[in-house]
Amino acid sequence: MPEAVAEPVRLGPAELSEAFSYATEWLGVYVEEVNALNVYPVPDGDTGTNMHLTMQSVRRQLDEEDPASMDVFAHAIGYGSLLGARGNSGVILSQILKGFADRVREHERIECDQLVDALKGATKSAYDAVVKPVEGTILTVIRAVADGAAASNARNPLTVLGDALEAGRDALAKTPEQLPILKQAGVVDAGGLGLLHIFEGIIAAFEGRELPEPPEVVDHAQSGFEEEEYGFCTEGVEVDTNRIRDEVQSYGDSLLVVGAEGFVKGHIHTEQPEQLLATVAKYGRMVRSKVEDMSEQHSEILAHVDAEAATKPASGLVVVSDGYGLTKVFRSLGARIVGGGQTNNPSVQDIADAVRTLGSEDVLVLPNNKNIIMAAERVDELVPTHNVRVLPTRTLGAGLAAAVLFNEALPLDELYDDMAEAAEHAVTVEVTHASRSVEIDGVSVTEGSPIGLVDGSLKATGETPVQA
Repeated sequence: MPEAVAEPVRLGPAELSEAFSYATEWLGVYVEEVNALNVYPVPDGDTGTNMHLTMQSVRRQLDEEDPASMDVFAHAIGYGSLLGARGNSGVILSQILKGFADRVREHERIECDQLVDALKGATKSAYDAVVKPVEGTILTVIRAVADGAAASNARNPLTVLGDALEAGRDALAKTPEQLPILKQAGVVDAGGLGLLHIFEGIIAAFEGRELPEPPEVVDHAQSGFEEEEYGFCTEGVEVDTNRIRDEVQSYGDSLLVVGAEGFVKGHIHTEQPEQLLATVAKYGRMVRSKVEDMSEQHSEILAHVDAEAATKPASGLVVVSDGYGLTKVFRSLGARIVGGGQTNNPSVQDIADAVRTLGSEDVLVLPNNKNIIMAAERVDELVPTHNVRVLPTRTLGAGLAAAVLFNEALPLDELYDDMAEAAEHAVTVEVTHASRSVEIDGVSVTEGSPIGLVDGSLKATGETPVQA
């Protein structure tokens, strides 16, 4: 915990760096509270996680650059947040920090007027990043924060931040009146709440306050598989790890099963992923899964090693995909894979790293999830050596329809329109289980019940997955 500082009149890069780092820890306390504000019955409660991972990237950049000037501080929070941005909430947060950074970099220290200007810059940058801004979201909250700072009569930046925070809290409380889906679910906007926790953490750093205890969050038994480069993991089950280990060890080798505090994580190399997933799923609800084809990975590595000697393809394709079968299909169509999807959004840097591995300078990215599109659209900022275009596919079905038409021998300009048309005409049908009880568009569902979605929209429910 940072030591309390006497009422500061001006804020320098060292103090701000420490405050932003502490705010990352502060947000970490509230991640599950923010995640729990999922208003849709599809598992998607990852706003808090995405924002926290984005802030962790900021903290790493601050540690690496150790800013001694405001210009270096500005670079660290702007660049660090871009690298780690994931999901819509993380990308918008990165743009808030970018706007803040752009306004403070020319100053040696920050006084009240500069702080107000920086928050205005943060607001403008956030709104500019969204094609169709929606009120009742994190955008509304950051604007209220900036307005609250501007209306403050305080002569101390820390007091101005306090006034700004109160204005943000008032705006957050009103978000259900602006977004009917929030009112229907009885919650406030998750991104807005996460943003306010960051401001709380910054103020707490200057005041020398200890981290609070995590708030009580209504949670349910969970289990799930998480990404691993060679295999898969599981977490969130409440059984003895030895029992799980004994039951799955026959599926393959390189087995690792560990657990703590009701969570279990496992890793294994197997040729029977579907059967393994079914075995582990009986211990709880699956929340994340990832299976990588190691032979395909090996082939990709060899292909990359030989890339310099081979003729460069005219176009490259990067696809965000989750699930063993779908990922294998995308690979067979010539795509480089970035692992991720629902509740497991890759960062801007994750996608940029995949782009860099391709031999072509013209690369098309298929995000295949509405919460990954904004991150994909920021990739070109990290890879100026490539011409990166994003086809904003919102579902895996749309991505598959587009990828079928990909041909690395053809220029990207010739491919794009046809692939976009194929994605637009695709219809994606999904069956899953409701993560909460809610009524949307006349369809009433209860938590845990099978539901059917068409292009991501809730359309039906049933007593069994087949009925849905």
